[in-house]
Amino acid sequence: MTDNLFETFAQRMGAQADKDFIVTPDGRRYSYTDALALSARLAGALKDLDVKPGDRVAVQVDKSPEAIILYLACLRMGGVYLPLNTGYTTAEVGYFLGDAEPALFVCRPAAFAEARSIADETNCPNVETLGTGGDGSLMDLARVAHPFESVEARDKDDLAAILYTSGTTGRSKGAMLTHGNLGSNAQSLTEAWRFTADDRLIHALPIFHTHGLFVACNVVLMSGASLYFLPKFDLDAVIEAMPEGTSMMGVPTFYTRLLQDDRLNKDLTLNMRLFTSGSAPLTADTHKAFEERTGHAILERYGMTETNMNTSNPYDGARIAGTVGKPLPGVEIRITDAETHEPVADGDIGMLEVRGPNVFKGYWRMPEKTKEELLDDGFFVTGDLAQLDENGYVQIVGRDKDLVISGGFNVYPKEVEQVIDEMDAVDESAVIGVPHPDFGEGVTAVVVLKSGAKTTEAEVLAALKDRLAKYKQPKRVFFVDSLPRNTMGKVQKNQLRETYKTIYDNA
Repeated sequence: MTDNLFETFAQRMGAQADKDFIVTPDGRRYSYTDALALSARLAGALKDLDVKPGDRVAVQVDKSPEAIILYLACLRMGGVYLPLNTGYTTAEVGYFLGDAEPALFVCRPAAFAEARSIADETNCPNVETLGTGGDGSLMDLARVAHPFESVEARDKDDLAAILYTSGTTGRSKGAMLTHGNLGSNAQSLTEAWRFTADDRLIHALPIFHTHGLFVACNVVLMSGASLYFLPKFDLDAVIEAMPEGTSMMGVPTFYTRLLQDDRLNKDLTLNMRLFTSGSAPLTADTHKAFEERTGHAILERYGMTETNMNTSNPYDGARIAGTVGKPLPGVEIRITDAETHEPVADGDIGMLEVRGPNVFKGYWRMPEKTKEELLDDGFFVTGDLAQLDENGYVQIVGRDKDLVISGGFNVYPKEVEQVIDEMDAVDESAVIGVPHPDFGEGVTAVVVLKSGAKTTEAEVLAALKDRLAKYKQPKRVFFVDSLPRNTMGKVQKNQLRETYKTIYDNA
């Protein structure tokens, strides 16, 4: 591997030449040669826009092949790729641009006026657009730009990307990921999951997230495989793709929806060799039902924004439902007392800590937070509670700080609670995640109103509509006279989760 991740990818891409890199359902195709050529032109356009090595390029666009090739162009010329969830609101995007201070903001064509306004407020000098069909002002610039045919020299410790992960205090944190972080993890996963140039990965994930961007795309680039690139998860499209696919990476919701369709059977999945699941816990029932219907045991793994993938069930050997397997090569784990960081006894539950070349460099412009979570000995405090089973497999048994994972996306309750609490009628609120058959966990708000005040569930939901991304918005709102507390005054969210644990049983 080379220090610049693009150079490593380019060696694999050049070897595949005219083989398909990305194919879309509507028949669009990019060969590896095409992708290399467009990455050079897009890198040239970035240089023309005065993006320099180390500068951030913020991107909030719909999923397209060109968006992936823009990511490659950033790596190629030394920029730092900053993908933003397409569901983020204006206020949220304003925070990210103000914090990251990108040299360029790339948005959807229809959102240009709004994006330009946000950029002006945050002193972002350039705004360009990128559409889903090879359109947009950035593509226009790329067509006339002098191609950046070389590769910018980068050290393995130089930044390749920043991904924001919401903070439990409501302030989002920018996880700084280096060329070495991404490259080492892609190499480990390619080997662990036996990816080769013969693979065709069905890609139905978003590409602003670690899972869809760094796990799926980087593994394909590292192995020289092909991507069958769906705009989003569509049941009919995924089923249609399976006879020619060899693998699919998904979140539990993908598998629960597939199981609801009678077309899912062993014949349909005959050509498939691997199904993986992550971003949220997969239930044992789903794991069992999928294996019975298809003959395939879903491979569950565990990772997070700050580390990419840490552990995986084996390719060969038992894939145990309810576990996330063992550490990947080069990754160390320990389960500790959350206060002392000393290892707990074998089999006991404790805080999962991770060390390895995949672990991020720290949080952007947050040295105190970095020091709190990235320890002096190199171990990162994940915030997840875990234990080892008798086979040495990791079981994630809970999450510190009450993180909710809904549909594969992280939702931090404090961020939602702050918006609800701003409502005139609200005294306080508690946001929890409870089991949901489709999303893994359903975001749920429990609200205490001020004395004499009145509001409705619909009014609370309406107040959040334009303030929070859709996946953060509660699916239900319940009103109570008071929240349960312990003797220290802390809200007992475990009691709330118990009270409301069955509300989505018939969802």
